[in-house]
Amino acid sequence: MVQDADEEILIDELRNDDFQQRLKSVRRLTTISSALGVERTRNELVPYLNELAVESEDEDEVLLAMAEEIGNLIPHVGGNEHVHHLLLPLETLCAPEEALVRDKAVESLIKVAEVIPNVEEAFVPLIRRLATGDYNSHRIAAAPLFATVYKRVSESSKAEMRRLFGQLSKDDFPMVRKAACTALGGFSQVLEQNHLQNEIIPLFTSLARDDQDSVRIVAVDNCVTLGRIFPTDKNQSLQDKSWRVRYMVADHFCELCESIPREVIEAEMCPALVKFLKDTEAEVRTAAAFKVAGFCSKVSVDVALNQIMPCIRDLVVDQSQHVRAALASVIMGLAPVLGKEHTIEQLVPLFLSLLKDEHHEARLNIICKLDNVNQVIGVECLSQSLLPAIIELAEDKQWRVRLAIIEHIPLLASQMGAKFFEERLAKMCITWLADSVFTIREAASLNLKKLTEVFGVQWASVYIIPQVIELCGHSNYLYRMTAINSIANLTSAVDKEKQKQMLNAVVVATKDPVPNCRFNACKAMELMLPAIDAQIVDSTVVPALNLLSNDEDPDVKFFAAKTLNACMKA
Repeated sequence: MVQDADEEILIDELRNDDFQQRLKSVRRLTTISSALGVERTRNELVPYLNELAVESEDEDEVLLAMAEEIGNLIPHVGGNEHVHHLLLPLETLCAPEEALVRDKAVESLIKVAEVIPNVEEAFVPLIRRLATGDYNSHRIAAAPLFATVYKRVSESSKAEMRRLFGQLSKDDFPMVRKAACTALGGFSQVLEQNHLQNEIIPLFTSLARDDQDSVRIVAVDNCVTLGRIFPTDKNQSLQDKSWRVRYMVADHFCELCESIPREVIEAEMCPALVKFLKDTEAEVRTAAAFKVAGFCSKVSVDVALNQIMPCIRDLVVDQSQHVRAALASVIMGLAPVLGKEHTIEQLVPLFLSLLKDEHHEARLNIICKLDNVNQVIGVECLSQSLLPAIIELAEDKQWRVRLAIIEHIPLLASQMGAKFFEERLAKMCITWLADSVFTIREAASLNLKKLTEVFGVQWASVYIIPQVIELCGHSNYLYRMTAINSIANLTSAVDKEKQKQMLNAVVVATKDPVPNCRFNACKAMELMLPAIDAQIVDSTVVPALNLLSNDEDPDVKFFAAKTLNACMKA
């Protein structure tokens, strides 16, 4: 009796007038059903949930939670044999206009469909009721369900389902047609080949020409799916009166080409891409620009040079900065496609133009892909053609451009070799330590460590360490701080002799008149501890820190104490 009372309390919680309490209870449906047992869950809880779904039509949050939790009740109603009991409340939850509730109910229905044994008797009638329902929401909910059970029903039911799906695709309500169009790709994957030809392709063609932009945009996504299922050498026109649809086609362009023979791509898809690259809407040109490298890899070099390259030359000077930035992000990828000769002759001038673009994003996108070009044309050619522009960008007024250059310096260094790097870029790396932007100074400091790892300690002893130590005496305290941080970063990459030399510079910095420099010296010594011999720590580091532990600045005292503590543990 006590147990029955507890179960009644659980059910009563679902009837609570308080919204939050009812929501909390709905989220505990699996717990409630476990307490009730499978028989009472089927006979009492599930029917009540259906009533609650009808009564709570204005409480979308409760309905959403219910739609999700019912899908988790399959084992609690007795398993697959009794799962059909869950169909009624889920069907009711397909009625609300709130799309989130309806979509979650459909997800749970699909869970049920995957395990229900009596598909023909239980699930097909549900699809029929939804697909022919008076409410638009019912018909929208029906569309994704066809693909789930189609292969498991009789031939007569298959014919009926194809007919019902066709009705949804021609529904008077645009949102129903959009739902059918969204589900078309999935439904196509389970259909027999002859029905694809005779029924689905005509439906797709009709939807692709729908008078609603929203429907045609969704149809574009199905081009890829249908292309894989039903390869064809006859392509529909990819032009559309709505720029949003053209944008979607351009955005999916390379995917659309995946299942098409190369000769068809060159004969029909290439002219279509050219039209997109020349489109009147900047958004369409931007989407198409992102695809040029990927598309050119699918066609011959001659086609790329003769048909796509003229468009690329126009895009380099396009009036839209977004188009130029999009092109800059992929144009370097054309170098491996076109080869060394064509890259030097046709692409390098375009790279130079984009490196000098007034919009910093275009410059950034070119810099980030330099390695693609270097692999094709070689370091000598790169240095003659692009390096002067890169050096110029090292002083770009936009700090993000300078940062991008710094991040690519180690890669360029490894490809150029020490001698070439010394002549062109070594001084620049030191200059960045005195940049006006902290982020640049910080990146430049880390960059020195990476260069030391590339070229070795001997190289760093000549071209980096003396200059960094000299910077410790700069009149600007910000640069002195950068030098201290650089020493801390370099310690693990150099030998014992250089470590001792750099430690002496940091010890000198503990007497700096600016407190920020003094506590940064403390932090630097803490980072250097793992690489320094214990004897040097006791003789040099600890005495300097003991003096700072009585510093008048509280921050200096704090970091001195912190580093002293680290010395004791070392």
